[in-house]
Amino acid sequence: MAKFLCRADEIAEGEAKGFVLGSGPDRIAVFVLRHGGSIRAYLNACPHQGTPLEISPDRFFDALGRNLICRTHGALFRPEDGFCLAGPCAGKSLNPAPIRVSDGKIWFEDEENRS
Repeated sequence: MAKFLCRADEIAEGEAKGFVLGSGPDRIAVFVLRHGGSIRAYLNACPHQGTPLEISPDRFFDALGRNLICRTHGALFRPEDGFCLAGPCAGKSLNPAPIRVSDGKIWFEDEENRS
């Protein structure tokens, strides 16, 4: 079943917003970003050690607003594809999260809705 995350206009260009869905073993942390006019989502887990990227809520971009940053170990990721440019996980990528944008709303598509 799809889960409503937020309205698309709640995420400005060059910004991101984190969400935690479910609890216990079904818990999943994701973040949605807007970059280059496109909306994308990734699991909120650095490929280095699985830690969340942000230290404070919704702070996923570096100081220049160009790349995503893991604030635990400083890894930098391209926002357009999640590829790690520098840091302890260089060459790896963030895992995309399944979302759908419909009627100005962003929905998380869980496993049951994907084919």
